Amino acid sequence: MEKKTKSPLKSILTIVISLAFAGFFLWFALKGLDFKVIQKSLSKANYWWVLFAACFGIAAYWFRAIRWNLMLEPMGHTISNSNSLWSISFGYLMNLTIPRSGEVARATALYGVEKVPVDKSIGTIILERVVDLACMVIFLGLTLIFKFNTIVSFWKYIEKEFLKKLENATVYLYIFLVSLISLLILYFIFKNRIKDNVFFKKIVGVLLGIFEGLKTIFKLKQKGKFILYTIGIWVSYYFAAYLVCFALPETSGFTFDDGFLILVVGTFGMIIPASGGIGAFNLAMKYGFMALFISMGKSGELGGEIGLTYSFISLPLQIIIMLSMGLISIPMLARARNKVVGKYEFH
Repeated sequence: MEKKTKSPLKSILTIVISLAFAGFFLWFALKGLDFKVIQKSLSKANYWWVLFAACFGIAAYWFRAIRWNLMLEPMGHTISNSNSLWSISFGYLMNLTIPRSGEVARATALYGVEKVPVDKSIGTIILERVVDLACMVIFLGLTLIFKFNTIVSFWKYIEKEFLKKLENATVYLYIFLVSLISLLILYFIFKNRIKDNVFFKKIVGVLLGIFEGLKTIFKLKQKGKFILYTIGIWVSYYFAAYLVCFALPETSGFTFDDGFLILVVGTFGMIIPASGGIGAFNLAMKYGFMALFISMGKSGELGGEIGLTYSFISLPLQIIIMLSMGLISIPMLARARNKVVGKYEFH
């Protein structure tokens, strides 16, 4: 069977679209910004806290590498932690070039050094995404519990400052509800035809695959370690995001539960397929910090400016870690691959 190669045109289009997303969100985030406020905040920042946060960012790589080994073990593959780490790092590096390409790159890199079939490792990576989604939902729940007043305050601010320009904001809510109800009615009328639709079957297949993936967690030999490393990953993510707040005088007083909102908002920003999260992450932080400042009785505009300042520290930090770990992974994987080739040649 002939192996399908990825079209160069498709890759180019993916990059162009990704850069377009980044450019649009960055323009939207920086629109009307007073750069002097940003420069002043950056000049007063304590970058020792940023370095401390970077340690947690790197720790998340290590926890993920060890957890990946646990997931591959039931399939009969015991791989080295270092090869797991550098394969993950290479995958993240590829994500900076072509969004969402890192999963395949990571699986391919692992095959080169450990001979784990790509389809098997891809399956574990999909399972990882499901577990990460579940963890994200937990943090979202914590945010709703501890920062509910912040969310309400921000919504009231939006209603007052932005929606007042519209003739009637509730009209849009009614349109949304009517559209949703109409779609449900159409589904029940044409559900037999929809069930036979190829696209619908693919969606159901993906959902069933996710469910099957979750079930495989219970087949793991070391469930306790799997849960422990998963906690380690997300605790590392939390502190990598939260500790950067202490670098800025304006946010050094942020509480532990403020970190929940920052992590959730930042994660949503990184999910958008913009190149390296640029623009989308900045915009997410702008609105996230606006919400926090408004709930504290401070200026929403100032909160937006400080949120952007935070993003100009946090996002480059993430990109530097991805670049550094990714570039180191190239010679490390090459060396490991040469050992594997030599081993097979010897035998």
